This record gives sequence, C-alpha cells and structure tokens, in this order.
Amino acid sequence: MRGIFRKFAGNVSRWAGSPGAFILAVLILVIWGITGPLFKFSDSWQLVINTATTIITFLMVFLIQNTQNRETRAINLKLDELLRAISTARNYMIDMENVSDEELEKIEDQFQHLSKALRNKDGQKNHPARK
Repeated sequence: MRGIFRKFAGNVSRWAGSPGAFILAVLILVIWGITGPLFKFSDSWQLVINTATTIITFLMVFLIQNTQNRETRAINLKLDELLRAISTARNYMIDMENVSDEELEKIEDQFQHLSKALRNKDGQKNHPARK
C-alpha cells in the first residue's frame, strides 16, 4: 500500500508542477468565468469553483507533503553518507535534522565566522562579485 501511495504521490506532484497542469487550471478558470453570465453569477455557480478548489487543495497538500518529506529524507541520507565517507568531516553533523534550533543556530554561526575569516584571509580577491 505504501509503495502504491508513494508512486501515486510522486506522479501527481510531478504532474501538478508541470506547465500542462497550470494550463489546465487556467482553462478551467476561464471556462468557469465564461459560464458566469449563463448561470447569472449565482451562488451555486460560485460554490462550484470554491468547493472544487478547496477539495483539490486539501488533497494536494498531503500528496505534495509526502513527496517533499521523502525527497528531504533522501537528501539528508546522501549528505550523511558524504560526511561519513570524508575523513576530515565533522561526523557529529550526521543527523543534524534532529538537533534543537539552538544547536543549529550555533553551528550556523560557526560557519558564518568561518566564511568571514576565509573572505578576510583571501582579501576577497577570488570573490566572484569582485572580478
């Protein structure tokens, strides 16, 4: 069941982000707008688009979130493997997605200081924006 849902969610997510899906959505809105005078812009006419978009949005949230979670997990595992494989890497950074926000901020500060020190050491002569 999980495999079927994974494939379905992935396919729907890819399709939903395609130009064809966007064009289809625009066409549906244009057709809905054109039919407004036919239905005298009634409450029922408005309710059709409101209900349809609400249902589609509700379902898409779960499908896209499933795909995003899976891709994020795969990327994290790939990065963890790279950290494990490089002898000079700080292995405590493996599994960083599970540390506290405060700990993430500390490490981010360390990298900002390192970046600043490298820029100062380099005199920014190799900085792409300075060329």
